[in-house]
Amino acid sequence: MNHAAMKTSAKRAHSVRMGTPMKLDSESFRRIVDNLHEGLYFVDRNRVITYWNKSAERISGYPAEEVIGKSCRDNILTHIDGRGNQLCLGLCPLAATMDDSAAREAEVYLHHKNGHRVPVSVRVSPLHDESGVVIGGIELFSDISNRSANQLKIEELEGLAYVDALTRLANRSYLETELVSRIEEHHRAGVPFGILFMDVDHFKSFNDTHGHDAGDRVLRTVAETFAANSRAFDTFGRWGGDEFLAILRNVDGPTLAMLGNRCREAIAGGYIMHESERMNVTISVGATVIHAGDTPETILKRADTQLYRSKDAGRNCLSLHSGDDTRSIASDKERVSGR
Repeated sequence: MNHAAMKTSAKRAHSVRMGTPMKLDSESFRRIVDNLHEGLYFVDRNRVITYWNKSAERISGYPAEEVIGKSCRDNILTHIDGRGNQLCLGLCPLAATMDDSAAREAEVYLHHKNGHRVPVSVRVSPLHDESGVVIGGIELFSDISNRSANQLKIEELEGLAYVDALTRLANRSYLETELVSRIEEHHRAGVPFGILFMDVDHFKSFNDTHGHDAGDRVLRTVAETFAANSRAFDTFGRWGGDEFLAILRNVDGPTLAMLGNRCREAIAGGYIMHESERMNVTISVGATVIHAGDTPETILKRADTQLYRSKDAGRNCLSLHSGDDTRSIASDKERVSGR
């Protein structure tokens, strides 16, 4: 934050109205905003970042020295919405707020420095000078992923040797056990669930073109996106190679497709920087809900069949089998061209 913006903001800070109003100097104001739990950054009218607090560093992975002085759209946060639209390309809420002075709120996905997408709740406001002229904007953003719950789950699984060493997700042994438990629960109590069978599109080309380190980076980034975008009671794990399995409780077909597409779009909307080269990653998904009389073998076979339907449909899409309904769910607008 430059000195003028800090001074202006400090003068506008409100105090608890007890006796004489409290006035904050610039250094006191800086300490307060530096230690907010939420990420906070300031931009000027050209959307060049002038301040970046410690929580912004923690949530995004970008230290302040790598972003201050750069435009917020220069491969930094590159926000996308729930449909995969790049908000920096004409849909930026911060730019709109600086134009009309109206505060805005939204739930979007930011790009973490490691490559995965993090769901955040953002609030944007204009920044005025003493005469009321808009001189920039402020964005406050909060991590709304289930990272804490997921971390506890991983720590529990580690003690049982149920964690995949590379991705830090549940391994195949745990997924097989969990799938049997969910099927038994459904037969006993009628609790619905569905599964997502997923793999990375063109994964072999990452290894062949960039080396196995890049391939491992892709798998870790995909796994981190799953962890950041899953519900606390869902299970995501690595089935083997570049294949992943998710077990989602209390869902019907449309909800399963919505949750699966949310993960797919979050991955497609991100990218990974490897040796100064940008790598785009997508996944294909096969989805099915539990049926009466299902065994682990039958539900997995149905999901696997749907995964191959997604591959045949051009990749980067989700195919759902729900009862007699089998269809691919990803419009041309949702699918990222050329991947």
